[in-house]
Amino acid sequence: MLKYIQTPAHALLHRVEGFFNLLFGEKANPFHYLGGLTIFFFWVVLVSGIYVFIFFETNVWGAYQSVERLTHEQWYIGGVMRSLHRYASDAAIITLALHILGEFSKDRHRGFRWFSWFTGIPLLWMVFPLGITGYWLVWDQLGQYVAIASSELMDWLPIFTDPMARNFLTEDALSDRFFTLMAFIHLIGLPIFLIFGVWFHLLRISRPKINPPRKLALGSMAALLVLSFVAPATSQGPADLSRVATNLEFDWFYLLAYPLLDSGSPALLWGVLFGVSVFFSVLPWLPPLRQLPTAKVDLDHCNGCARCFADCPFGAITMVPRSDGHASHTQEATVDASLCASCGICAGACPTAMPFRRDEALPTGIDMPGFTIHDLREVGNTALANLDSPVKLLVYGCNHAIDVASLDLPNVVAIGLPCTGNVPPSFVDYALHKESADGVLLTGCRPGDCQYRLGNTWVEERFAGRREPRLRERVDTRQVKVFWAGRGDRKALVREIESFVADLKTLKALDSDQDTSDATPSSQAPIGLSAARASMPESSHE
Repeated sequence: MLKYIQTPAHALLHRVEGFFNLLFGEKANPFHYLGGLTIFFFWVVLVSGIYVFIFFETNVWGAYQSVERLTHEQWYIGGVMRSLHRYASDAAIITLALHILGEFSKDRHRGFRWFSWFTGIPLLWMVFPLGITGYWLVWDQLGQYVAIASSELMDWLPIFTDPMARNFLTEDALSDRFFTLMAFIHLIGLPIFLIFGVWFHLLRISRPKINPPRKLALGSMAALLVLSFVAPATSQGPADLSRVATNLEFDWFYLLAYPLLDSGSPALLWGVLFGVSVFFSVLPWLPPLRQLPTAKVDLDHCNGCARCFADCPFGAITMVPRSDGHASHTQEATVDASLCASCGICAGACPTAMPFRRDEALPTGIDMPGFTIHDLREVGNTALANLDSPVKLLVYGCNHAIDVASLDLPNVVAIGLPCTGNVPPSFVDYALHKESADGVLLTGCRPGDCQYRLGNTWVEERFAGRREPRLRERVDTRQVKVFWAGRGDRKALVREIESFVADLKTLKALDSDQDTSDATPSSQAPIGLSAARASMPESSHE
C-alpha cells in the first residue's frame, strides 16, 4: 500500500532534484544535504537568538517593548538578527519536512535504518514547542493567541494541578516569573535536549553530513540576509488580554495544528498529534524490510587492514584484537548484524578480493553470503564468454538506481549489485586485462544521493587513486567510465552506454591498426589493448 505513495513521491523528488542539479550543480544541490541544512539553520537560530536575548526583558511589560526597540531602533543589527531568527526557523521546518519525505519516498526508513527514523520522532516534539514558545515570548497579539491556545491544550492533560489558562484571564494574573520560566524553556531547556537528540539520532551513522558544503551554507545565509532586509520580521501589535486578537498573520510552519484546536477540541488535537506520532513510529515495520544476508568475516583471509572498517557507511564493522592467535596480524574485523546494510561496500574494499587468483573458489577476508566475490567473478566470466559481439562492454550497476539487467542492449553484459561500491577495482582490471571485456562502465545512484550514503564517493576515490584499493596504473582509463544515473535517468544512461560502445569500437580499431603496423613475427600486441599496456609485466597476483 505504501509503495503507491512512495513511488510518485520519489518520482517527483527525482525531478526536483534534477532541476536543482542544473541550478547549483551536483556537489551543492541542497536536496543532498537536507539534514545538514536543517542543523545549519538551527545554528543560525541559536546564534541570532542569543543576540536577541541580550536585549530581551523577561517580564510582562518589557517583553514586547524590548523586542520593538530591537526591531526598529537597532534595525541594522538587532532587527536583522530578529529576522534571521524567524526565517532560519521557518527554513529549518522546510528542510526538515523535505528530509522526512525524501527518506520515506526512497525507502530509507526501514530495516537497519529504523533507529535513525524512530529517534527522529522525539525531535519533532522538541522542534515545534521550541518555535511555539518563541512566538509566545514576543507577547504581541499572535503571542497572546499562541499562549492562550497552548495553555488550553496543556490544561487538557492531567499534569498540572492549577490550570495554566488562568494566568491569562487578566493582565494582573500574568506574572513575570511565568515569562522567566518560558524564556528558560525556549532558550536553554529545549535547545539542550534538541542537541542531545540530534546526537542520538546520528549515533548509528558513520560520517554523517552534519554540515552542508561551504558554498551552500554561504548561499543559504546570503538568502536569509536578503530576506531579512527585504521583508523584516515585525510584531503584530501589543498583547491585550481584555480583548480577543483577530486578523492575525499566521505562521503555518509552526502553528499548523492550531486551527484544528479552534474548530475542534484539545482532545481532538491531542488525538491527531499522538496518532500521527504513533503511525510514524511504526512506519519502519509497515511492512518490515526483508533483510539480506549480512557481511561475514573469514579469519583465514582477514589481515586486519581495517579498510572495511574505514569504508562502512553505518558503523557496522569494528576492529578488535585478534582471536585466532595469528602472529603477524593483531586485529580482526567484526560485523554487527543489526547495523549491517548488506550493501557489500566492505567486500569492495577488501584487498583479498583479487580475481586474478586461479583458485576454484575465491575466498576473501569479508564477503556477502548472498552474492559473494566469487559469484561476481563467475557471473561476469560466464556472461562475457557467452556474448557474441565485436565489442564487449561490462556494466556494473546499483539495484537501487536503474535496473541495468533489464537494459537488454547489444554489446553489453550488465550485472546488478546492492551498491556499486561492492565492485573491487581489481575486477575492472581483471575484465580488461584478460581481454574478456573491451570496456567497463560503473553506474548507480546520483551523486550525493547514494542509497548507502558513501558508495558513490568511495567508487570515485578508488578509481581516481585517492583511496585503497586503487585501480592499477596499467589500466587504460579510456576503457573505464563512471556515470551516475538515478531511477529516472534511464534514457541518459542508455545514451551514455551507446556513446561509450561507439568510443570503444573506435579505440579497438585504432589499436588494431597500430598493432598491424608495428607487429613483428615474434611480437604481436593483444587485440583490444594498447601496445604500451601489452608490454607491461604481469602482476604477481596472477
